[in-house]
Amino acid sequence: MTAPPDDCLARNEWICGAYLSSRSEILTDAVLQHLQLTSVSVALGLLLAVPLAVAARRRRWAAGAVLGVTTILYTIPSLAMFSLLLPLYGLSASLVVAGLVLYSLTLLVRNILAGLRAVPEDTRQAARGMGYGPVRLLLAVELPLALPAAMAGLRIATVSTVSLVTIGAIVGNGGLGNLIYSGMNTYFKAQVLTASVLCVIIAVAADLLLLGLQRLLTPWTAATRGQGT
Repeated sequence: MTAPPDDCLARNEWICGAYLSSRSEILTDAVLQHLQLTSVSVALGLLLAVPLAVAARRRRWAAGAVLGVTTILYTIPSLAMFSLLLPLYGLSASLVVAGLVLYSLTLLVRNILAGLRAVPEDTRQAARGMGYGPVRLLLAVELPLALPAAMAGLRIATVSTVSLVTIGAIVGNGGLGNLIYSGMNTYFKAQVLTASVLCVIIAVAADLLLLGLQRLLTPWTAATRGQGT
């Protein structure tokens, strides 16, 4: 007995509206988990990257160590990274988050450090002449001026993390990656394509959102672009 002409699930087609309607709850849960893993990982990565970049900027001897270690972490294959972290976190979402945080450090630290190094020295000297101490100088002068480079790194790290979250499927915590992984094992075309497209949508939406935030936080860059044209 052949499948009805309108039964795209039975025909296992790549594009199938019936899959979206019949698995809406599963897709919603996967998207929410994907967003949670991404946001937590990037937020924790940023919290670690800022002090590391500041330390590397203020102490020349620390720059090589910080950049070297974060670069090495980024080169570790994901399977090996999860295996190394497994004794600490077990098969949990924390394992995935820890791995993603370590991967994000390379992109975040390098861009924040580049932004801090780009702050003109005469600007620092002027702030010190006005009585700015090290903390106030950092918070009121250096970090704001480093924002364009820092936000660029944050955007790249976020898009990268959206993609890397899918690898968490090997431990059952991969958001949309769980659907991609199970769909590949069963050759469920609609599930693989739908989950993959949703990953792309999340990445693009996150990048546009951060771009908007960057322009809101750094209005002077828009004026600079306008003068350049």
